[in-house]
Amino acid sequence: MKTHLNLRTADLERSVAFYRTLLDAKPAKQFEEYALFLTDDPGLELALDKSAAVTLGESAHYGIVVDSTEAVRQAIARLEAAGLPTKVEIEETCCYAKQTKVWSTDPDGRHWEVYTVLEETEERDNADTACCADAKDTDGACC
Repeated sequence: MKTHLNLRTADLERSVAFYRTLLDAKPAKQFEEYALFLTDDPGLELALDKSAAVTLGESAHYGIVVDSTEAVRQAIARLEAAGLPTKVEIEETCCYAKQTKVWSTDPDGRHWEVYTVLEETEERDNADTACCADAKDTDGACC
């Protein structure tokens, strides 16, 4: 089973570069106005459509759950090596779980997290944490 997402993007070239880094994968198909990523880990079909108008939901964010902090560290290394902004949270409580994660933002402003759950908690979040991409930098990005 795979999840299918179809996202509009104003800049297909920049979005392909972002998702190539985030997913550590090359597109299976790429044309002037369309790209398709097919990955097994995570099980995902991600279609990108070039569009003049991109509208984002104000509270939406996306995530990839990985099995270990090492996998989060690898994502951090890929994102930073590509010059993408990141926000790293180590052993922070968010959404009733202690997690280690990295946030980054795609070219259209979608917030993405790569995270692992270290343990379940009875607490939603810490007051000092930017849980679920609430914190934004001066440019409005989450990182």
